[in-house]
Amino acid sequence: MDNFFTQKRCDKCGGSLAGGRIMSAFDTSCICMRCSEMEKADAEYQKAVEADIEEIRKGNFNFEGIRGGHLND
Repeated sequence: MDNFFTQKRCDKCGGSLAGGRIMSAFDTSCICMRCSEMEKADAEYQKAVEADIEEIRKGNFNFEGIRGGHLND
């Protein structure tokens, strides 16, 4: 079972997810809101968002992101 909604710690920084969680724009990591804000400053952020939207339009709801996979895999 996917632990996205039950895990307690951010996959990127290890911080608490009590303040909210979101999937990374770059891979399938579950990240905190602080890490999400840091991702938005990444030069490839818009490319990652656009790639995700394109995959959803194709019917792929399991896109692993432009960096693929999960940070901790």
